[in-house]
Formats: sequence, structure tokens, C-alpha cells
Amino acid sequence: MLGITILPEYIQSEGPEALLDQLLEKLPLTAVSTSPYIMEECSQEQGGEREPPADGEKGLARLLERPLWGKNEVWVSATPSFEPNLELYKGLRYQPQKTTDLTKREGPVIDRFIKAAHARGVKVYFQIQAAIPPGLRVQFGDPVEDDHARLPDGSIPNKRLDKNGSLASPHIVDYGEALIRDLMAQYPKIDGIRCDWPEYPPYFFESVFLDFGEHAKTFAEERGIDFESMRQSVGELYTFLTEKLDQNSMRQFLKSPESFFDQWPECKPWLEFKTLLVSNILTRFKSAIGENKTLFPSAFPPPWNHLSGFNYSEAAKTVDAISCKYYTMHWPMMLRNYADSLTEKNPKLSKALLAECLVKGFDAYSPTPSSSDQFEYPQPEENHLVDLESLARRQTQVESWAGDTPVWPITHAYGPVDDFKKRAATVLAVSQKRLWVNRYAYLSDEKLDALAELF
Repeated sequence: MLGITILPEYIQSEGPEALLDQLLEKLPLTAVSTSPYIMEECSQEQGGEREPPADGEKGLARLLERPLWGKNEVWVSATPSFEPNLELYKGLRYQPQKTTDLTKREGPVIDRFIKAAHARGVKVYFQIQAAIPPGLRVQFGDPVEDDHARLPDGSIPNKRLDKNGSLASPHIVDYGEALIRDLMAQYPKIDGIRCDWPEYPPYFFESVFLDFGEHAKTFAEERGIDFESMRQSVGELYTFLTEKLDQNSMRQFLKSPESFFDQWPECKPWLEFKTLLVSNILTRFKSAIGENKTLFPSAFPPPWNHLSGFNYSEAAKTVDAISCKYYTMHWPMMLRNYADSLTEKNPKLSKALLAECLVKGFDAYSPTPSSSDQFEYPQPEENHLVDLESLARRQTQVESWAGDTPVWPITHAYGPVDDFKKRAATVLAVSQKRLWVNRYAYLSDEKLDALAELF
């Protein structure tokens, strides 16, 4: 079974039928996901967003491998592909993005795509954002300040890649429910919803130590959780790591990571609390989606899922399928982000020892560099420096956690052809013959041929 994420701009650029026929000529495509928006070019000065995304400025070297409207880098704006039913959002803090003339002119192309895919035996899912109203596209939208997730001291992290809000915010969850109900009514023939980031994305060290805002406090108190004790313990751990970490502590971690964190036993309820927040939003979304439709969240792989709050065993009780994201170009960027935060107020730390700790803790970079300064987002022509066996171990682990609920591995198409093929082959081999590819934008003809060879 093979799925590919094909965002609407390519459906517009290449045409629904021609795009699908080209893929099906080479591949046993069984599923696609797209999103309920449409796009047009505009200048950066007009408020456009770069396509491909800049990934926190680290990915500016990336260019599209499949030209979009004849270009490999485009500035764009987006609008819904449908007229939202405003009654569903009545009284909510967040309202749908306003449509434009482009909605009427180009919106029907999404209906054409769904019809064309189903006629060819391909399932269609909508990808939406779980906690970034208006939720149609990852780069668009941003919660109001009241709905931002917060650190133990009550502050909002000043380093961020994603725009996720607090999963504890009733305003964000209510909007997500309304959006799903709206989409299921507007597009009754789609097969389900793939929601991205129904968790706390741990791209930066600071974003690991969430969520301690007022919404989270209310959520905890309603469930009899000692929020203040949890906040104090997590705050102590955060302060220790960012201000008091030393060489001896890192050596202790390398000797036994588990016993190192035993010094902060009260932090375990915090990780369980995150899981409750994730379970709540998934339960609400599953209720909204209706009968005979698939809720298909995407989540971080181990060990990051423990920090993001996504517990595969718990999620499997609610959802119909799960995607595990192997976006390996992000992993060195994340390790570098962590290293920079850990050395900011601990300038005497050995960067060699720190690199060793991060590699051991996350198993996400190989070989171990001589300094944490060497963790870098790979250039387009550079292989992703990750041990392939570690990808296989992760996929085997998440499938064992999820039981009978299918877990699709998502490999990212960014990177050299041979490297992409090896990463895809590794997770495909241990995944019950399932593979999802993100994104069509990086699937050059050479990569399509490489995928065809795998299948």
C-alpha cells in the first residue's frame, strides 16, 4: 500500500487527471492526501509564503524538485477551496479563513481530484492542522496569545518552528471539531482526515517543556491533577538543564540515561499529562468525523513522541490509523537547536560530550560528530546522517505499541535519490507493506522511478 501527500497547488498546476495518471503509470498508488485550500502566486511583499517552506530558515537551501507553475521556488497565498458553513463556527473564538474570488474560480479542482482519484481506485484524505487555526495549511494561521502553550514560568517560548497552540485550549479544540464537521459535510466522499501535529512538536528544546498555561491548569484541575507540583518539578528540571548542566552530569547521563532522570520523579506525571491532552483532542476529533470515516493522525517517532505527548498505544484506542514521521532532515536541526539552548547559559560545556549525549539520547545521527556545532540541516545533495537500522527499530516499536491499528511510516522525499530510496526501503521492509511519502513536491521523475523499483 502506497500513499503520497499531494498538496493542492500541484493539483492546480498539473491537473488532477494528468497528475494521477502519471503516478499510476509507474506506481501501485492506493491513497493520497491533499488539503482543502487552493493557491495562487503572489509576491513576498504582498504577504506571500515561500514554497517550499523555509523550515525555520534552515531549509532555505531546499528547492522544489517538481516545478510548480514552472518554478522551483514560489511565493504564494492560499484561500479555502470551499465556502465554510459559518453556522458551525458560531460563537467560537476562531473563525474560518475568508474566501476570495479564487475560491469560486479554482475551488472545484479539489472536487475533480477526489472524483478522479476514486475513479482510479485511490483513497483520498484531507490533511489539516490539529492546533493551528484556521488549520488548512501549516504555514498559515497562528493562535492568539491566550491560546499559546507556555513554559513552567508562564512565558511563551521565543524559539519555535511550528505555530501550534495549546492542546488544552477549548477554543482550539472547538474550532478543530467544527472544521472537521464542515469538511465532512462539504466533501462527503473523502475517506477521512489526516491531522498533523495533534501533539507538542519538540523542534526546539524550549518546546519540549510545555504546557503550563492557564488552559492547561484548568484541564489538569478538572481531572484532579496536582498542576502546581508538576509545574514546579518540570521547572526545576528545565532550570537545571539550561543553567546548571556540567560535564559530570553529561557523563552520568551517558552511563545511564534512565537513572539520570530519576532525580526528577515528579516529571513523569507531566509526560502522562501531555498524553491526556493528546488523547482528548483525538477523541473529540474522532467524534466529529462521523461513521465510516478514517481519523489518521501523524506523529513524531520514538523517542520524541514521549516528549510530544503522543502515546501510540493510547492513540490506537481512538483512531483508525497512524502515520509515524521519519523526516530525517529535521533531526540534526532539532539536535542542533537543543545543543544551542543547552550551551547558551552553560558556555563551558564540552560540545564533544554534548554531541555524544544527544546522539545517545535520540539515536538520530550517525556517526557521532566531534562537536554539537556539526549538527546541520542537510543540503539537497547531502545524505541524511541517520543509521538505517534505527529507522527500522522505530517502526517495529510503534507497530508493537499500536497493536491492530495500522501505522504507516512516512518517509520524506527531500534528499538525493539513492538516499531517499534507502530510507524508504528500510521502513517499507518492516511496515506490513505500507509506505507514505511526503511530499510530491520533491518526487522528481528519478525518485518516482526509484519508488517503482521498490514496489
